[in-house]
Amino acid sequence: MLTPENNQTEIMRRESEYKPPRSLSHWMIGRPLSTADAPHQTIGKAVGLAVFASDALSSTAYATQEILGVLAAAGTIAFGYVFPISIAIVVLLGIVTISYQQTIHAYPGGGGAYIVARDNLGELPAQMAGAALLTDYILTVAVSVSSGVAQIVSAYPTMEEFRVEIAIVAVFLIMLVNLRGVKESGAAFAVPTYFFIAVMFITVITGFVRYFSGSLGTVIDPPELHIAHGVAGISAFLILHAFANGTTALTGVEAISNGITAFKEPRSRNAGVTLIWMSLILGTLFLGISYLTGRIGGVFSEEETIISQLARTIYGGRGLPYLAAIWGTTVILIMAANTAFADFPRLGALAASDGFLPRQLTFRGSRLVYSNGIITLSIIASLLIIAFNASVTLLIPLYAIGVFLSFTLSQFGMSLRWRKIGKLREGEEIVERGSTLRYDDKWKSKMLVNGFGAFCTAVVMMVFAVTKFQEGAWIVLILTPLLVAIFSIIHRHYSNLANRLSLEKFEGLPARHTRHRVILPVSGVHQGTLEALRYARLLSHDVTAVHISIDPTETEKVRRKWVSWGEGTRLIILDSPYRLFVEPLLEYLEDIIENRQPNETITVVVPQFIPSQRWHNVLHMRTADVLRSELLNKHGVVVTDVPYHVHDLHATHKE
Repeated sequence: MLTPENNQTEIMRRESEYKPPRSLSHWMIGRPLSTADAPHQTIGKAVGLAVFASDALSSTAYATQEILGVLAAAGTIAFGYVFPISIAIVVLLGIVTISYQQTIHAYPGGGGAYIVARDNLGELPAQMAGAALLTDYILTVAVSVSSGVAQIVSAYPTMEEFRVEIAIVAVFLIMLVNLRGVKESGAAFAVPTYFFIAVMFITVITGFVRYFSGSLGTVIDPPELHIAHGVAGISAFLILHAFANGTTALTGVEAISNGITAFKEPRSRNAGVTLIWMSLILGTLFLGISYLTGRIGGVFSEEETIISQLARTIYGGRGLPYLAAIWGTTVILIMAANTAFADFPRLGALAASDGFLPRQLTFRGSRLVYSNGIITLSIIASLLIIAFNASVTLLIPLYAIGVFLSFTLSQFGMSLRWRKIGKLREGEEIVERGSTLRYDDKWKSKMLVNGFGAFCTAVVMMVFAVTKFQEGAWIVLILTPLLVAIFSIIHRHYSNLANRLSLEKFEGLPARHTRHRVILPVSGVHQGTLEALRYARLLSHDVTAVHISIDPTETEKVRRKWVSWGEGTRLIILDSPYRLFVEPLLEYLEDIIENRQPNETITVVVPQFIPSQRWHNVLHMRTADVLRSELLNKHGVVVTDVPYHVHDLHATHKE
């Protein structure tokens, strides 16, 4: 028996001096960064606002419009409810912000709702939160980019037929920037983010100055509004429906709590300050836009956005200030996808490290970002944009349910966390997977804050699910449990594999095999075949060459050459009347496996020649590749390649 007791084992360590050579990818995403560079890739508050707040800030461009879209069904008189509904949404924003402030300081390692739910509610709620957030991030990319394209179409109606193509190009460009790393993507997006904030504050302030001076006026030539006349349609359900649509302004608030690890030390403090900045800017702009929209008589339209109507009314036409507002809004809407690109890969890596998503998502690329997660997000979001024709109105109903589900689970989990802390004695601590619990004399007030936040977001989630059910929200209600089921299947696979490979109950390897049989597939007899034969004879004296006979003439050539060059090794010729190569060989191997002796190892040595130029591969059958892929699935068979490098004749003559 081969057992782990071996005190003579020598373990050595050395650092590789290999550096990746320059390539096309380096030109596109930058030179590779070493692991030691990771601490230098963190970001400060100013850049953090651009990276993690662009999603939330961008919602000011369409949240008011989505409220109007619902109220329009009851006539223009219902538009008077826009501002009161906006105030209620900003109050909810304040509640959620305070709740997430506590989450940021309690979980400095990041992870947001997923980690909070995992540590306090269990694996199933954690998977629900993970599924909801991953869905939300995908929709964030699709909605924000589609909304940005809608701004372009408002300013340039002739671009309408290219909206899907423009959206996909935008997703691709954001993907490339994010593959360059968090620090570089943040620096690239900081200027446009602050340009948007500046231009929107200038627009809103100018609008208020003109309104109070009596020179604002109303929208000239507003887009056509198709409504059912009369006020009979105004009801509690309609108001709740409009409120639910407007709560899309809160999407992205959780992003900072998920990406705390991207901030410089002290992480929690920097992330918390950034969250407050974001909420203040978001609430101020949202209320200002909603109020001014009512004063100018703005209407819901797929052809022209509210921002466009507001800007051309405030600036008196489509001049340079109008274009600055439109392009600033367009850029921030497209850049809002960057928040998802910053958080989706991180959350995917967390879930993958727990065994609920493919482990490939934990891989950090050459620029220290989770490259596979970034590329996956780009592909899925692009497919959504194509499926929904880059329409914000069609995508919005799918959007906020997942956000508020994650809000609710996170705040409820935090409430339970404070309750656990309240049961500790002073000086006592409990180390959990995501954080360390220590007694806090303010645990009751903090528990109430998170509990109230959970209640509010749960109510909004239910309102959204009911009011938007027929418009497509049912898809998310089905998709979330489906994703949780997929997570469970993946987790079960990894758990079963870990159990099978575990050494805990392993009693050691069996004694060394006493018999070793080698099979050598032979398609022709040449230098590569003889190299493989030499290697096979090093492994064992029991070597059998196997030739699949498809063409009698070729088979005869193989037979004659083998007599001369086979060094006395037995050759079995398998006739294949249906001209198949792999299947007869597999059948032969099956027969050997079934009748093999105890403690017998079977190795298949596959000769493979490597041409001097890669493009030469397309000129050959690559039989070895096919054979190897099939044999790897055969239990009890070891597959070994013996490459034979074919040198270029011209290069040989030059030497």
